[in-house]
Amino acid sequence: MQILDENEIKSKLEELEGWEYKDDAIHTSFQFENFKEAFSVMVRIAFEAEAQQHHPNWTNVYNELQISLSTHDAGGVTHKDFKLARSIEDIVDAGE
Repeated sequence: MQILDENEIKSKLEELEGWEYKDDAIHTSFQFENFKEAFSVMVRIAFEAEAQQHHPNWTNVYNELQISLSTHDAGGVTHKDFKLARSIEDIVDAGE
């Protein structure tokens, strides 16, 4: 898998609201009503990540979920990261 250059990454980020590129990864965060809602979304993302065989770096504190995506095997951001990011967006949007 080939890493994307910074121009490709910035172009693809225009299709995703609230995501940014830094430290060789794309990042976002979400806030939910409470811990239960945040954890519920995390479970759905986990199943999708497993299906795609691509797993996020993430942290959760109460109702906030922070996510970072990069393709570790490739050493940077690839199309796999944007595919999972779009899936994450769909999961979060479906829960609202």
